Amino acid sequence: MRTVLIIAALGLLVLLVVPLWGCGKPAQLGPDEEAFREVDALFTAVTARRPELVDQCEARLRPLRERGKLPDAPPPELRRVIDRARDGRWQAAAERLYEFMKGQERPVVDRERERRNEKHPRANR
Repeated sequence: MRTVLIIAALGLLVLLVVPLWGCGKPAQLGPDEEAFREVDALFTAVTARRPELVDQCEARLRPLRERGKLPDAPPPELRRVIDRARDGRWQAAAERLYEFMKGQERPVVDRERERRNEKHPRANR
């Protein structure tokens, strides 16, 4: 009887926890606009199914990480996307990258400030 209760309790726990698995937000890119643009370029390369563009994006992402503009957490996510694309699983790569980008929390104030700086660099000095 005790074994049955333990098994039932574990089964209930699994039923409650498994649906929540993966519900957290993805690793964040951070506030760097250049890093965000490069991941956006990767999305374009993947959806265009252009392996040479995927390679170029990967080559540009590496130095961003080395310079500290890209946190350590996102690269494994991006590595999986790149690997899927190279394996010819373009749709899976695009879907994963879309979900990754959709989960990014971008500070609106900073983006607006950057746009103003790009349009009027002297106005914000």
